[in-house]
Amino acid sequence: MPATDYIRQKLAQTPHRPGVYLMKDRLGSVIYVGKARDLRKRLSNYFQPSRRMAWDPKFSALIEAIQDFDVHVVRSEPEALLLEGKLIKQWQPRYNISFKDDKQFLLLKVTLNDPIPRFTLTRMKKEDGARYFGPFTSSGAIRRTLQLVRRQFNLRGCRPLTPGEADYRHCLYGNLKFCTAPCIGNVTRDQYLQQVTAACEFLSGQCGEMAAQLEEEMRKAAAAQDYEKAAKLRDAVADLRKSTRKAREFARLPTSLPVAIHPEQDLEELARLLGLPSPPERIEGFDISNISGTLAVASVVRFHQGRPYRAQYRRFRMKGVTGQDDFACMAEAVRRRYSRLLREARGERDQDIEEARGIPQELQTLVNETSERVRRGAPSRPDTESPAAPPLASGSPLPDNLPNLILIDGGRGQLNAALAELRALGLERIPVIGLAKEFEEIYRPGHDQPLRPGLDSPAVKLLQRIRDESHRVANSYNAQLRIRKISESILDEFPGIGEARKTAILKKFGSIQRLRTATVEEIAEVPGFGDKIAADLKAFLEARKA
Repeated sequence: MPATDYIRQKLAQTPHRPGVYLMKDRLGSVIYVGKARDLRKRLSNYFQPSRRMAWDPKFSALIEAIQDFDVHVVRSEPEALLLEGKLIKQWQPRYNISFKDDKQFLLLKVTLNDPIPRFTLTRMKKEDGARYFGPFTSSGAIRRTLQLVRRQFNLRGCRPLTPGEADYRHCLYGNLKFCTAPCIGNVTRDQYLQQVTAACEFLSGQCGEMAAQLEEEMRKAAAAQDYEKAAKLRDAVADLRKSTRKAREFARLPTSLPVAIHPEQDLEELARLLGLPSPPERIEGFDISNISGTLAVASVVRFHQGRPYRAQYRRFRMKGVTGQDDFACMAEAVRRRYSRLLREARGERDQDIEEARGIPQELQTLVNETSERVRRGAPSRPDTESPAAPPLASGSPLPDNLPNLILIDGGRGQLNAALAELRALGLERIPVIGLAKEFEEIYRPGHDQPLRPGLDSPAVKLLQRIRDESHRVANSYNAQLRIRKISESILDEFPGIGEARKTAILKKFGSIQRLRTATVEEIAEVPGFGDKIAADLKAFLEARKA
């Protein structure tokens, strides 16, 4: 993409310092994380048209998707590498390949409470009372440095937790006199612990004396024309400095890396577009997900000040809708969400009554009539019918826990279904809009024609972020239910069998197919089963063969 004035202005303010940069798309999602020794030079390369012909297709696609970037300055290049790895694991950007797995940088571990402490390499830091050094960006450097430390401080490198005389007989470290051999009592545990403590101080950064000693040996070897030895000492000094260089661990990731792009400006533009008196502080988005009418679910997400507020995310499994009916699903989701919020505002018990007891029969009939009413252009709920919760009194102020704007994923039909439920609850004063996917059209109550601000509108980008987040939550919930359904066994339909019995019988026979071929006597041998329940289960499986 060509560099916009906004990008050029941010580039001019980017320092010539090492750090990490995050590339974002039009929805504010992080699509690439990178590190640089010089942030301004590195980022400037992304927006030079003269280099376009040398870009490969993947890089070209990345450049076209970039709409904004954030930077985080660090003190050194190793720090940038550590932070880059953490951020890639957190955001999982689609244009990054490295660092996406669960592999961590190497750490050096020593447990001083062990009988004979030893240094080991690990990739996982635990709360086990051990002392950890790192993480280290170069695994080769820390491995070679660990060998140097063991020789310098005469530490053991054997594997046994508590080595003895049998281990010492074939111990290379002991035979070469690299280790003081506390396993056979050459030194006491306290004396050996002093060696380990000195090594810990060295790894903490007090390595100047050893580095100077190695450099002096390197110069002597070079003067004696022993260049092979001099090269080894040179590499040892480089590994030593690389391993003991101080770097922040970034246990907590920086909080100055926002996901949304200019949320305040987006909210102001949205208020202007919709004619709202002020930018909506709380926006809630609804979406429906189902597969051919089965496992229908709904989601509601809340954005506060233009950013996701996950504590107010909610998921609903439809209880009063049969078949594929998005209008009725939307009506049920809106009714259940705001019935609960009204009860909470009134100080009633914090419980979704419908989720606890199921939808009453009279509401079941009402829900089935919703789609037909909406298709005829009529309200989904006649004013004479009682709502799912007592409506808010006319003229009463809206409770603070309600949103300032409601976004419905869909067009006119879904919007009308939601409006009817809001009227029944006395919440028609809350602004509500629908966002249709095909052309990103904004449907508003009382307006025949939808708004088409265009894909470049900041308001549309904000609505897309909310719509996409509600879509993600609904789809992930639907996927969870599908996986749960697939994992269900036919044994779940057999009355009187609990998890313990089901686990025991599947452990015995391994599969339903092998269970079908078993005799009643074999089934009765399973713990928890007797002759009667075994015969009933056999008859049940025979009846379900078809």
